[in-house]
Amino acid sequence: MGVAPDLALQMRIAVEFDAPRVVVDGPLGGRRVLHVTSGTFEGMALRGEVLPGGGDWVVARRDGSIELDIRFTLRTVEDEIIYFRGAGLFLASEAITARIRSGENVPADQYYFRTAVLFEAGSARLSHLNQALHVGVGQRTAGGMITDVYSVS
Repeated sequence: MGVAPDLALQMRIAVEFDAPRVVVDGPLGGRRVLHVTSGTFEGMALRGEVLPGGGDWVVARRDGSIELDIRFTLRTVEDEIIYFRGAGLFLASEAITARIRSGENVPADQYYFRTAVLFEAGSARLSHLNQALHVGVGQRTAGGMITDVYSVS
């Protein structure tokens, strides 16, 4: 047996999205494109803003799960740019999904929202982000999402 990985919280990221752009019935299923309007992130050694223009390209798959393709540009308070790329899954009953879309903040333990995250940072101070896989545990909010991002060692 191998060594079980440890998780260390790196940051909490919170974003607000613009109204979704919807492809109703594409070849892969229904697609919702959610663009970031604003956001923030904060961790032990970094904090800053999520810049507008990134987003989540969501596909409602025919098996009932929702595939996430999340791409953000982060800017630290020190003016460092970080690229955030996440792939994940969101699973919830139709009733839970309807509650979220109606604007209700549904507790995260009532659905599954997980992402695998990679970072690209150019500064030496943040190079540790480039050298680890991260996992995100997310929560949908009325107008966006909150994700706790953990490094996997």
